[in-house]
Amino acid sequence: MEKYTTLSSAGGEQQEPKTEKTENQRHITLPLTEELARTLHAGDTVYLTGTVYTSRDAGHKRMCETLARGEELPFDPKDATIYYVGPSPAKPGQVIGSAGPTTSGRMDAYAPAMMRVGARGMIGKGARLPEVVEAMKKYGGVYFGAIGGAGALLAKCIKEAELIAYEDLGAEALRRLYVEEMPLVVIIDSEGNNLYETGRTAYLKQRANQ
Repeated sequence: MEKYTTLSSAGGEQQEPKTEKTENQRHITLPLTEELARTLHAGDTVYLTGTVYTSRDAGHKRMCETLARGEELPFDPKDATIYYVGPSPAKPGQVIGSAGPTTSGRMDAYAPAMMRVGARGMIGKGARLPEVVEAMKKYGGVYFGAIGGAGALLAKCIKEAELIAYEDLGAEALRRLYVEEMPLVVIIDSEGNNLYETGRTAYLKQRANQ
């Protein structure tokens, strides 16, 4: 059961996701419903608040093996956002240690299966394979980019952290986080628009016109 009842009410009505927009800046409260996801566009700056889950490749492998056996995951994946991170241990007085993004390509083999069961948001760094982009277009997924090398800064956005499964995996265990105003950029949106590609095209066009 979700710990953060302000985001949803078990057995009751789902609260409407909160979103504010100023130019291409969005302040969003999770969960990331398909309706909300499809309003996001590559290049948008997003400040994310709500529950996210942490997992890297070892955790994703285990979750996909669980799904293949027809068993339920340790959390409800519907409209979930997963942060590809293996946080360092928390120091005294801290909620969590440094929490910078992992290279997302390590999860490419598993991401389509996770989206098939409802997971929608992904946070990481680096490019994604075409198969992942196609799954995003099919299921309304969004890929957010976090700032690489800024793990200590990102950790300040994490207000709560709870281990929920796979403790034996150490840093790759499945955790539930509550984040506030986590700064992200939409790298790939639900229509497959890719900031890595459009940004490069715009740069080359600008250079050609100089």
